[in-house]
Amino acid sequence: MLSNLLQAKSPPLIGVDISSSAVKMVEIEEAGKNLYRVERYAIEPLPKDAVTDGNIMNLDAVAETLRRAWKRMGTRVKNVALALPSAAVITKKIIAPAGLREEEMEVQVEAEANQYIPFALDEVNLDFQVLGPAPSGPEEVEVLIAAARKEKVEDRVAAAESAGLKAVVMDVDAYATLTAYELIAQQLPNGGRGQTVAIVDIGAAMMHINVVHDSQPIYLREQTFGGNQLTQEIQRRYSLSAEEAEMAKRQGGLPESYEAEVLQPFMDTLALEVARAMQFFFSSSQFSHVDHILLGGGCALLPGLDEIVANRTQVSTMIANPFANMALSSRIKPRQLTLEAPALLVACGLAMRRFDQ
Repeated sequence: MLSNLLQAKSPPLIGVDISSSAVKMVEIEEAGKNLYRVERYAIEPLPKDAVTDGNIMNLDAVAETLRRAWKRMGTRVKNVALALPSAAVITKKIIAPAGLREEEMEVQVEAEANQYIPFALDEVNLDFQVLGPAPSGPEEVEVLIAAARKEKVEDRVAAAESAGLKAVVMDVDAYATLTAYELIAQQLPNGGRGQTVAIVDIGAAMMHINVVHDSQPIYLREQTFGGNQLTQEIQRRYSLSAEEAEMAKRQGGLPESYEAEVLQPFMDTLALEVARAMQFFFSSSQFSHVDHILLGGGCALLPGLDEIVANRTQVSTMIANPFANMALSSRIKPRQLTLEAPALLVACGLAMRRFDQ
């Protein structure tokens, strides 16, 4: 049993989610067998329009925000895992012969990728992962190919490097969400086995819908809807600047009429959007119901949203918290983390990459 003692422990890594509204960082440590501890996390708002539609428009502003978030973390770890937006990545499952050597698999993947990718191969970063035996039998394997334009990858790497950080993992936000979901599934009846679960991550500009059945991804979609709509309505109603409206939304201080006239209608509209997203899913798959809806993203922080969505969709709804079964370091305020957990789904999934086999 000496071999395990000599194996390098997984090097520390920070999960970094660069969304359109904020930079979110999470650092997780191992705290025993199958037990994790949240060491640190930070959420640092981004200037308006620094990131649009998942594209970095202002590299200096993003790098500066990364630097501030990293400083606030108070960590020495500089290795980071980043994610590309799903829309920037082309993925395709292929079947390949089992038992190929790495080089042979690369040749096979490039040949297949040439057929599916609308860009020259020298313009893309290409990666693949063997998923396991193919349905056809043990002599073939299923392989997932992922390709992204080099500039999309390079922008994120450059922002990290400008902030003094080192990008060692580049993931896809939808996959990072699924990694976080594996932690949440333990909180569902029967560990989520045999169940269809919709993970609805509602950020500032986009609503990402990720449906899993028996913990396997079966459906992915984005809808243009998010917290920016609430900010704009606050701006319009109370004649505030975008910054003032965003601040008031987070910290309060709006007139008494705000809840009934602005917040409630927004939450009703949001619940309607979730119900619409479910209808899209049913009409484009063989599924006709979901067992649970998990709400993530910044909008899931709105108090009582889970009840409104549950009423509208008639589906059991809960706020996603991937940290519920984790230990917490002494520097973390448990109530604060529970409140902010839904906004940290992608960052948490990325932080878990250090424990990959």
